[in-house]
Amino acid sequence: MTKLRLAIVGAGPAGIYAADILLKAERKFDVSIDLFDRLPAPYGLVRYGVAPDHPRIKGIINALREVLDRGDIRVFGNVEFGTDITLEDLKHHYHAVIFATGAVRDASLNIPGVELEGSYGAADFVSWFDGHPDVPREWPLTARSVAVIGNGNVALDVSRMLAKHADDLLSTEIPENVYQGLKASPVTDVHIFGRRGPAQVKFTPLELRELGELNDVDMVLYDEDFDYDDASKTAIASNKQVMVIDKILQKWRERPVGGASRRLHLHFFARPIEIVGEDGHVAAFRYERTRPDAEGGVVGTGEIREVPIQALYRAVGYFGSPLDGIPFDKKHGVIPNREGVALHKGSNDVVPGVYATGWIKRGPVGLIGHTKSDAMETIRHVINGEGSWWSPEFPSEQSVIDLLDSRGVTYTDLDGWHNLDQHEIALGEPQGRARVKVVPRDEMVAISRANNGDA
Repeated sequence: MTKLRLAIVGAGPAGIYAADILLKAERKFDVSIDLFDRLPAPYGLVRYGVAPDHPRIKGIINALREVLDRGDIRVFGNVEFGTDITLEDLKHHYHAVIFATGAVRDASLNIPGVELEGSYGAADFVSWFDGHPDVPREWPLTARSVAVIGNGNVALDVSRMLAKHADDLLSTEIPENVYQGLKASPVTDVHIFGRRGPAQVKFTPLELRELGELNDVDMVLYDEDFDYDDASKTAIASNKQVMVIDKILQKWRERPVGGASRRLHLHFFARPIEIVGEDGHVAAFRYERTRPDAEGGVVGTGEIREVPIQALYRAVGYFGSPLDGIPFDKKHGVIPNREGVALHKGSNDVVPGVYATGWIKRGPVGLIGHTKSDAMETIRHVINGEGSWWSPEFPSEQSVIDLLDSRGVTYTDLDGWHNLDQHEIALGEPQGRARVKVVPRDEMVAISRANNGDA
């Protein structure tokens, strides 16, 4: 029986689901899978891209953990593709590679003032409050009034974390430096701006409902945003999710305002025009008031408004990053592909041995369920793709370990993740918390490799 040696680059949900689906699929060959990630710990954006006060994420992590803990997938963490291991290396050791590297950069917002001090990408802020090892330990939380641009779930996560009192996060896995930073924040007002109306938002009802459950935070909505046009009324009547979102917002409109120390303002029909600066720092957000166009979109009204702020967060989407030696679509931030089979840029010619899944395949849209169906599509082509597989010179499982060792790569493995996992849980126990994340990369690696005689 043929034995497929497969590398998967990216140990988040997309990569883990792809490995699991392949191992469970009917096939005419044996398979051996190695999962690589640039971070010392697995789970990708589930660990580093979701606010720590989302308990349902634990269920996703438990499902991913079950897959890895079966023991039929090897994990190599703290390995950077392009430097520690290259595409040529993969060709020498594997028959194929699936890239599941996701989208971790902020999409651009092309308006004047984005370069001002106090203008931040939401992805960077999320990485900070999630304890990502590659971002600074401190975050400049000095603003009293903050703007968040975007009407998706990330915008709500960022807004909730800014407005929420730090002590209300103590039951979560929030790192100590993040708790101290948020506790010292002087914020009183967070303004969320969306270009379209309440019936066209991109966030989910669950995320929205959580926003209104914050302690000592008033929800401020504006009557002018709720004069619905026919298209919005139709959306509310015909789409259950939109209907639920409308009910939540209408309840918030009935709440009294003025008793809380912090306020969350929801502004709809606001098209970003400029981040206004003063002495090189964010001073205001300028936008054009829009109105419905009767087809579910909006058009500008010409009315310009300005809100004084001292910081602004751009939550307008994520964007993929190019990979060394792999075709990349700069416009969409993805690997050019046909159903997960990588293509040479600008053509339908297949790139032998290279596949993609998750956000680096389809862009940063969809939830976990989409990631599973995405992986199934890609794996179907992997299984049927013998003609485009590579012919590795060194296909043995030991040869990859020898390669990494010869280069002095301090990789982490599944046992190492268990070490780190148990260490973080132990850190949280005295405080009654699920865990306290270890943030510095070198500390993560040292704890993970402790049983290897490295620490």
